[in-house]
Amino acid sequence: MVLKIFNTLKRRKEEFIPLHPPKVGLYTCGPTVYNYPHIGNYRAYVFSDLLKRYLARQGFQVTHVMNITDVDDKTIRDSRKEKISLKKFTQKYENAFFEDLETLNIIHANTYPRATEHVNEMVAIIQRLLDKGLAYKTDDGIYYNIRMFKNYGKLARIKLAELEAGASGRVKKDEYDKEHAQDFALWKFWTPEDGDVFWETPIGKGRPGWHIECSAMSMRYLNEQFDIHTGGVDLIFPHHQNEIAQSEGMTKKQFVKYWMHNEWLLVDGKKMSKSSGNFYTLRDVLAKGYEPLAIRYLYLGAHYRQKMNFTFAGLDAAKQALQRIWDCRDSLGRVNAPKHHPEIHKRIELLKKQFTEAMDADLDTPPALAALFEFVKDVNVWIANNMLTKEDGKTLRAAFEDIDKVLGILKKEENLPTALRKLVDEREEARMGKNWKKADELRAKLREKGIILEDLPQGVRWKRA
Repeated sequence: MVLKIFNTLKRRKEEFIPLHPPKVGLYTCGPTVYNYPHIGNYRAYVFSDLLKRYLARQGFQVTHVMNITDVDDKTIRDSRKEKISLKKFTQKYENAFFEDLETLNIIHANTYPRATEHVNEMVAIIQRLLDKGLAYKTDDGIYYNIRMFKNYGKLARIKLAELEAGASGRVKKDEYDKEHAQDFALWKFWTPEDGDVFWETPIGKGRPGWHIECSAMSMRYLNEQFDIHTGGVDLIFPHHQNEIAQSEGMTKKQFVKYWMHNEWLLVDGKKMSKSSGNFYTLRDVLAKGYEPLAIRYLYLGAHYRQKMNFTFAGLDAAKQALQRIWDCRDSLGRVNAPKHHPEIHKRIELLKKQFTEAMDADLDTPPALAALFEFVKDVNVWIANNMLTKEDGKTLRAAFEDIDKVLGILKKEENLPTALRKLVDEREEARMGKNWKKADELRAKLREKGIILEDLPQGVRWKRA
């Protein structure tokens, strides 16, 4: 089996062959820390986490870099609005971002470079672009001349000659109308609106543009060429296109071998927006009482290159599906049949084969999850019929853990506090002694404390309400 991934640059699936196997360089466009990221942002981060996890499972040594954009138009604008320093303003949202990564069980990247800490690298690139005649100075900044880069538009499938605005204008803002490709700012000379946010450099007093930040930070930690760059489809143009122009214009080498982009997340079938009333941060969803891993599971339920429709009904269904997986895994800790089941190793190999085939096909998570559910179905039958020994249970639990190295959806097992554990044991004694009244009273008491009991042939199982 061979891993194939869809390369946006070529618009086709390609066999994944890293530049320096088994090492893989992976760069993900991270957050701009001016507000709490919304649930669409986290689809992109869960996708890059899934990719990294699967590459690691397949034996690759992944170096993952995700930038933190802590200086741009938005961060300066909003920090000045709140009348606090840029550092203090962005730190609040950076801290929240890292908390959210933990909440969604996203493995941390190897490095999280901040833009403000890599201005020297950005200045060095801009100077080289000036020397090569690919950039020019104006009264308000330094701009990249897209007419001087013949492959401009290749990633986004845009023909420069057909663009309405062509290259006749300049764009000072970090983001611009996606129907117009114009020369973009590499460096912005200081203006009073920037307040105390500026750097004194050989190319002038000012601050970097957004696009140059990712070129500088990715090449700083992954070299001038690396394997995979990920992000949402909204970043293909202009951001990723401009990264290519800057980086390849400077080095004359291919910047990234594989570009991978996840599709939009819709909410109730519509594009998410505050004006439509369907805009949610991760914290908004959690405040409604939803299980964080159900959100992660919901993301995985759709192929990353398909638009995904987020609904709360879908999130409820994701939680129910996830609970079935958790219950099956946890029940394996209570099996105690006298005789080994002869089919478990064969069944585990089938699961691994089906799962790997799905993931090798451009990380096709829906059939991968379907294979896991068929496995759960078979294991539940064996549990219900008391067909598994303790060793069988350990072997099957290890199979769950192996698959979860990629999916990241298994809840960590929780030990009951001593007082609650005592109530469970008392209730089990009452049930075994057929003291049904006491057993029911203890069950109700535990339910009031948020503990639900389920009586199974293998014994009692508890879970939180």
